[in-house]
Amino acid sequence: MSTLFVIGGESMGSGDAGLGKKILGTFFHTLATLDPKPEAIVFYNAGVRLLAPSSPHLDALRALDDQGIELLACVTCLEFFGLVGEIAAGRVTNMREIVQQMLGAGKVVTL
Repeated sequence: MSTLFVIGGESMGSGDAGLGKKILGTFFHTLATLDPKPEAIVFYNAGVRLLAPSSPHLDALRALDDQGIELLACVTCLEFFGLVGEIAAGRVTNMREIVQQMLGAGKVVTL
């Protein structure tokens, strides 16, 4: 069963933003060491900032990308944040593919 992770922000959970950013980084590093891996991770809204060159999690995300996990960035979100052509990992996609990925996944996990 394929798994798709969906990330819509720069932190994990609600509450303290600094803690949320830290545990999201731990999540990415841990995910890179475990099996089975998700087929893809979709980034939308402020989550696309995690794929920017200034992202503190870029090394972990590149490691996931190198392991064959598709990192998909919403083009509308990249346009909104002025990041078109700026992502340092993954690839740009549109809402049509994002919805198709969600519909085709056996399990969708939203963080």
